[in-house]
Amino acid sequence: MSVTLPERDAPSDPDDMMRPSRAVSPLLLRILAVNVMALAILVGGILYLGNYQERIIATELDAMLSQARIVASAVAENAVVIDNNDQSILSPLLARMMVRRLAETTGSRMRLFSASETLLADSRYLLAGRGGKIEVEDLPTSGDEPVSWGARAIAAVFDVIDIIHEHRAYPPYGEQVLQRASHYNVTTRALHGEKSTQVWSLPHGGLILAVAEPVAHGRRVLGAVMMSRTDASVDKAIYAVRINILQIFFITLGITILLSLYLARAIARPIRQLAQAAEVLRRGQTSQTGISGIANLLHEDAIPDMTARRDEIGDLSGALRDLTAALARRVGDIENFAADVAHEIKNPLTSLRSAVETVERVQEPAAQKKLMLIIRDDVDRMTRLITDISSASRLDAELGRAEWEPIDIGVKLARLEDYYRSNSALEGQPPRVVLAHPVVRGLRVRGVKGRLVQVFQNLLDNALSFSPPDEPVRLSIARVGARIQITVEDSGPGIPENKREAIFDRFYSERPKSEKFGTHSGLGLSISKQIIEAHRGRIWAENRKDAAGNVIGAKFVVQLPMMGEN
Repeated sequence: MSVTLPERDAPSDPDDMMRPSRAVSPLLLRILAVNVMALAILVGGILYLGNYQERIIATELDAMLSQARIVASAVAENAVVIDNNDQSILSPLLARMMVRRLAETTGSRMRLFSASETLLADSRYLLAGRGGKIEVEDLPTSGDEPVSWGARAIAAVFDVIDIIHEHRAYPPYGEQVLQRASHYNVTTRALHGEKSTQVWSLPHGGLILAVAEPVAHGRRVLGAVMMSRTDASVDKAIYAVRINILQIFFITLGITILLSLYLARAIARPIRQLAQAAEVLRRGQTSQTGISGIANLLHEDAIPDMTARRDEIGDLSGALRDLTAALARRVGDIENFAADVAHEIKNPLTSLRSAVETVERVQEPAAQKKLMLIIRDDVDRMTRLITDISSASRLDAELGRAEWEPIDIGVKLARLEDYYRSNSALEGQPPRVVLAHPVVRGLRVRGVKGRLVQVFQNLLDNALSFSPPDEPVRLSIARVGARIQITVEDSGPGIPENKREAIFDRFYSERPKSEKFGTHSGLGLSISKQIIEAHRGRIWAENRKDAAGNVIGAKFVVQLPMMGEN
């Protein structure tokens, strides 16, 4: 008998439609977004460089103060003369010469103011004939220097995001035609004997860094040296750092994208393959083999084998393959079970139909009574079959829903012995079930108490039906390694060697000749095996033999894992 799944021309339910494949993996987009966003935030914070710029400016001002102190000391030693009133004053001529020469070594603009706030010297001007002066300006650098495309691109980025120049907090720089010390805060403070610093912003961007140092002769302040320069070095340093950061960013971004693509491919692609394989199984059809339903489930390549990856996706693949194999076995068992049920029910139905057809033609009361007994026996047999079949079909679902609990097997077997001893006492017979003593207690398993008791009752009833009335059934329990072993021994005719496995098949019945036919459905041992295997245990049958090798009975052995053991 076989089960054929009906074919469907076209699915009407949207859930039956094959899920559309995506051109771009959403998982890839999420991986890219997380990786790139984290990198962008990090680089954006580094590019701000506000503290770095302040540290560079402070360093520059400290260096300029040291230079200004040296210049002020040199001027105090070499440009001071005595006037007609025996007072020390700064010589404008000597001061201009010294300022110009010292300015060449520092690369900064240097100005010298007298104590009366008059500008005595400015390194921007050279002396000319007859008191004239020439203004000197540094020539701009040539624009013909080669600039790489990467530097131009980065400069464009800087211009767009406007993060290079952030000097609006500094006061604007202004210069009078006739300069006096009072025009600048730094020189005013220097004339009061304090060294000072100042940063100004230029109208078209950039900064001017300035320091002032008092020129003192003895303890008297004769003037102030003011040294200033643009922030070209600061901008250049920050610009160079930012260029390096952005170059590293683009390189890292490329590597991040490649790694994200690889990661998405390593994760999203196999997951998509597993999802598609599961979808094919759900629909019950495959384009590779052209088969459907149960045959597709039994196909070994229905789920891709990715267990060689040795990661979570490999574990998922293995779990899906195991699930598919278990589902395939279950479908096969259902198919075989349906065939066995149909076969077993067909026999009493055939007998019942024959008896009903015969009873209509028979007129003798004795023959009719005999046929009615046959009809009743067939009805009872069908009732037992249907009851046992119903119990067997619900067994897996009940084991899955039932609450598993710790069970002391020794205690349960002792109670079973008391139950059978009480029944024997009521019938006036000696005990039919004997439990080996002393009972080993504390051997616990985790399981469904009612179902395990059902197994032991089934084995004991089966052993009692084969044992002579004067021979008891022996029940024992022991620990074997990490397992608990329960043994049921009878003194019956034993089991045919070629039937030791078959007795656990559904509907197999090997009953004593004295027993009425149809009393048992043949599902008892099959159900027992199903329950024990659900508890991760084993059950098998052996023959008991004497010293001469003669069979003296049968022995059923059950092994269950101890609680806490695998």
